[in-house]
Parts: sequence; structure tokens; C-alpha cells
Amino acid sequence: VEDAAEIQLAQEHVISLELRPSEIKGKRAVSIRDLFKKSLRMRPDRVIIGEVRGGEALDMLQAMNSGHDGSLAAGHSYSPRDMISRLETMVLLAGVNNSIKAIREQIAGAIDVIIQQTRLMDGTRKIINITEVQGMEGENIVLQDIFSFKQKGLNSEGKIIGQLISTGVRPKFYDRLEASGIPIPASLFK
Repeated sequence: VEDAAEIQLAQEHVISLELRPSEIKGKRAVSIRDLFKKSLRMRPDRVIIGEVRGGEALDMLQAMNSGHDGSLAAGHSYSPRDMISRLETMVLLAGVNNSIKAIREQIAGAIDVIIQQTRLMDGTRKIINITEVQGMEGENIVLQDIFSFKQKGLNSEGKIIGQLISTGVRPKFYDRLEASGIPIPASLFK
């Protein structure tokens, strides 16, 4: 589900949905939120949202908390913690009358991992954080970095050299990955 169809997936049984802006008279618009709700009626295994910007965040969290594991959504923020705050705001934009704690519980229940990609000073884009959403502690969502980008220097062309380094924390969802048939060596987290 995207604003403009950009994601090209080679798998079978993929349906791409693209929003339709309103006509000159302001009619016939089909929003991301409308498309997302319609996509759920197709009984998908997974849903990918090109970018979450508004009320569709609530629908996405509800779907992820009710059997659409493995779904994916992109969002813009400066850090994983900032993405959580933005999600809270977007859910509130959906017009729900839930407490912040209830919204945070939905977020913590729906999201396993946040992968942050950033444009660096040299103009390249790199993944700089892989952060697990571990759950709730009191009224706060607990985040734990699993991998963080460490810059080592610049090459002769002025491009940043570095790599993702393990923080030494094995994610809580590790056992679920293995049970799903996704083998990841435990040594990767050391």
C-alpha cells in the first residue's frame, strides 16, 4: 500500500495498491487508510505500507496485534525513540480516545524491531540502528539497540567507512525467528 507504486516485489501472490488523489472537484480520493482497510479484507499474510503518516498508523497497529505478523511499515523520524513518539501522535490523529498508556501498549505489542536508515554526511544511506521493541515497563516502551553503526573513517573518495556492530544483546524475538525456520547464528549477537 503506497502513495506511488515504488516497491517492486518478485514474489507470487503480491497485490500492489496505490492511493488516488482527489479530482479537481475534491472527489473520488482513495487514501492510504482506505486502501489499508481494503487490503485487510483480502486476508493477506502480510501487509507493507510504503509510509505511515496519519490515521492509518492505528489500523496498522490493530492489524499487527491481531494476526498480521511480519507486516512492515516505513516512517520518518530521527531515531527509533522518535519513531515511537511519532506513532503515538499518528494514532491520536486517527481520532481515538485511548490513553497514552493504551496506545503505547498497542505499539509495544505490534512492533518487534525498528530499523533506522539515515543519509550520512557523504550522501550515502546506511542502516545505523537495529532496535528491538522489548515491551512495556510501567508506562514507557522499552527499546534496546541490537546493532549500531560505528563509523571507522573515510575512504579516499570521502565516503564514510563503517559497519553495524552488535551491542551484545540477543533480541527477545530470537527464539520466534528460529521457530519460524529463520536460522541466525547466536554468535552474531556477541
